[in-house]
Amino acid sequence: MAELRTDSRSMRRQIAKLTVPIVLQNLLSAAVNSADVVMLNFVGQEHISAVSLAAQYASVLFMVFYGLGTGATILCSQYFGKGDLRAIDVVEGIALRFSVAVSTAFAAAALLIPEWMMRAFTPDPTLIAIGAQYLRNISVAYLCWGLIEIYLAVLRSVGRVAVSTALNTVAFLLNILLNAVFIYGLFGAPKLGAAGVALATSISRLVELALVVAVSSRSKNVKLKLSYMFVRNRLLFRDFIRMALPALANDVSWGLAFSMYSVIIGQFLGSDMVAANSFASLVRNYGTILAFGVASAGGILLGQLIGDNRMEAAERAAKQLMKLTVLSGAIGGLIVLGAMPFMLRFADLNATGKGYLRSMLFINSYYVMGAAVNTTLIAGVFRAGGDSRWGMICDTIDMWCYAVPLGFLAAAVLKLPPMWVYFLLCTDEFVKWPWVIRHYMSRKWLKNITRDNLFAPDDPR
Repeated sequence: MAELRTDSRSMRRQIAKLTVPIVLQNLLSAAVNSADVVMLNFVGQEHISAVSLAAQYASVLFMVFYGLGTGATILCSQYFGKGDLRAIDVVEGIALRFSVAVSTAFAAAALLIPEWMMRAFTPDPTLIAIGAQYLRNISVAYLCWGLIEIYLAVLRSVGRVAVSTALNTVAFLLNILLNAVFIYGLFGAPKLGAAGVALATSISRLVELALVVAVSSRSKNVKLKLSYMFVRNRLLFRDFIRMALPALANDVSWGLAFSMYSVIIGQFLGSDMVAANSFASLVRNYGTILAFGVASAGGILLGQLIGDNRMEAAERAAKQLMKLTVLSGAIGGLIVLGAMPFMLRFADLNATGKGYLRSMLFINSYYVMGAAVNTTLIAGVFRAGGDSRWGMICDTIDMWCYAVPLGFLAAAVLKLPPMWVYFLLCTDEFVKWPWVIRHYMSRKWLKNITRDNLFAPDDPR
């Protein structure tokens, strides 16, 4: 690994170098989601609402892959800093075992029991029918996703973020094009509405997987090989379980809890709130892109420094990362506020829905700062140092003992006005700030988790 300079200016430059392609990748991802909403806006509010609810399963699946990818990144970035590429291959194989199993289970459920999956979010038969067809068509994408995300996570962990971004760019642009084709029935294609969104996603994921295989075949050190799944190394497996499972549990727990927000809105607050929330979530995603990119880039840099046993440099990098995070969170809030006039004109909502959307966007203009700081520290800084367990405990308590029960109490028992319920749900990030910042100041997260002598001299791996 090339020597990393550790003065403040160089660190900011290195974080920026990693951040730009990650932000571009996240921006394109958000653009695909925007295209879904924009195009479905001309089809009907029911299609927007159904896709918004059905996509909660993709959100949960993303959290699973993000957690597994984070576990792989924790170990791979530190072993890359250490210069041990064989360990990276084994860690990739371990992550693939889990991702393939999970993606297969989700794909089977989406194909076989989509109506049951939709009933978890809404009792509306129209939304169930639309969402079920969406889930059937997207089942293929789930299968591809499990392979793609792990490989790209490993690429990012060794600093090859530009390659990862290029692959996602092709897939995302193709997805947008195919969205138009299948939603509106262009070029003789069937006019499928919401189901067309899912079909476009599945085709673009298949193309992306083919590109991943092509890149892997030309890569000298990071390859996608299913044979890695069958390589055994007890120490690395134990370390992966110790690092990845808390990260996975953290992300899945958080993702499920966040999906419960949609359950609360869908079951108790009405279709106007569901539709308004789909637009608000879209804008919030744009507001957090920069902050989440800084968090991901900083985590990669910190992991490499810690793996190289440069603890003081890693601590200085973490301080620079926090400054950039606060700045990016403030910019994100301004983006949300700036988007408000456009969204209120564009959104095909009735007067009640637009009133809800206006209040939601205002709340999200400061909510993104809470999300930025917590994501950078929990998913970036702490995990880079191998401390994924603390974040799991913190987020689980915050979401399941505070936010979700509070939301159900406010909506189902107290029957508060919809926007009061939404406001209470959006306090989750700020409630945990004192504990998160205190843990950061303690430096307990700063650990080198790599091992020496992992392989016998005659071991090909």
